[in-house]
Amino acid sequence: MAARGLSPTIGVAQGTALYLGAVLGAGVLILPGAAATIAGPASVVSWALLSLLGLPLALAFAALAARYPDAGGVASFAARAFGPRTGGVVGWLYFVAAATGQVVVALTGAYYAAVPLGLGRAGIFAVAAAILAVAVAANMRGLRVSAGLQLALAGAVAGLLAVAALAAIPRMSAANWKPFAPHGVRAVGDAGRVIFFAVFGWEAVAQLSAEFRDPARDVPRSTLLSVGVISALYVGIAAATVGTHAYGSLAVDRVSVAKVLGDGVGLRAADAAAVMAVLVATATANAFVAATSRLGYALARDGQFPRIFAGLGEDGVPRRAVALVGAYAASGLALAYVAGWGAERLLPVPNALGLATYLVAMAAAVKLLAGRARLFGAAGLAFCAAVTPFFGASLAAVGVVGLVAAAYLELAAGSPGRSRGQ
Repeated sequence: MAARGLSPTIGVAQGTALYLGAVLGAGVLILPGAAATIAGPASVVSWALLSLLGLPLALAFAALAARYPDAGGVASFAARAFGPRTGGVVGWLYFVAAATGQVVVALTGAYYAAVPLGLGRAGIFAVAAAILAVAVAANMRGLRVSAGLQLALAGAVAGLLAVAALAAIPRMSAANWKPFAPHGVRAVGDAGRVIFFAVFGWEAVAQLSAEFRDPARDVPRSTLLSVGVISALYVGIAAATVGTHAYGSLAVDRVSVAKVLGDGVGLRAADAAAVMAVLVATATANAFVAATSRLGYALARDGQFPRIFAGLGEDGVPRRAVALVGAYAASGLALAYVAGWGAERLLPVPNALGLATYLVAMAAAVKLLAGRARLFGAAGLAFCAAVTPFFGASLAAVGVVGLVAAAYLELAAGSPGRSRGQ
């Protein structure tokens, strides 16, 4: 009997939706106002540059995923380039980054819902738990259901952002663009550092590449479509924020995009924020639960995670790995609630681990790919290396998780029945 594997069900439309959900994270609600406060109207330049610099990252991941489709994604690329032990450590880094990020995403969505609903701390965490539950439940049904949900969610999010940008046009004032760079050219770079996190997410769909019906054709197509849509939305929202001067204080920055939307279509900013945030958070959680569970499955399959999580259902769904991601995120929510932490307390962990993953993945692209794809990897590697010094003490998380991963892999090294990856 042939070995049961993951089921290929993703086409271009679903792949594009998964990218949109992964990349258009909750930060799109906060970062336009924050960047404009730092750099003024020149923050639009920061967004445009970010979109351009994010392009080689996206295309390098697409080239890797198209050539080496596997649920291990970044871990598989690192293993091919630098050996199975490095691949295992990278897999652990990304798994912890993405699973921890689910807590941040869900809490961010819940914070925005709290204002119109009048929720206290317990209510906020309950909404966050509900967002995670929807994502986990959809993924338990498989990617056919999960990607279908993603298509609806991503369409709604992209539609709302487009409406916000277009509705702002009649209310834009030329006076709001002067002076263009009130804090100087350096502020453009400072704003770029803040919004760098908006490029995270391009790696997530690499874990789903084995479930594309035609990875070599559809992964690059999904990537290019996504890059175009996301870049247009980022720059459009940044311009709308500046043109209507929906920024300038912490309170306004946090709901700047919702304020632009609310003022444009006659909704209260708080209500618009709640709707947008819950949609964005659910879309992001859905995409990352799908991607992270496939990574967990692949690591277990290759002997780099406990073998119990390598199980697949008759329909090819890695439900044990989905449950692992859900349990990890739920535990993180519970810990944050008990410890009195907010999303901002957790955010440095996935950011630092994600950056480390990107560095290794881009180095793998340089080694494994050729031609233009190799150039994309080199540009992405240079981009990530340039921003690494700004992450400071948070990089300690990379050392901690890396040591735990290395210790586990060492203990597992003598286990019988090790996989092809070892």
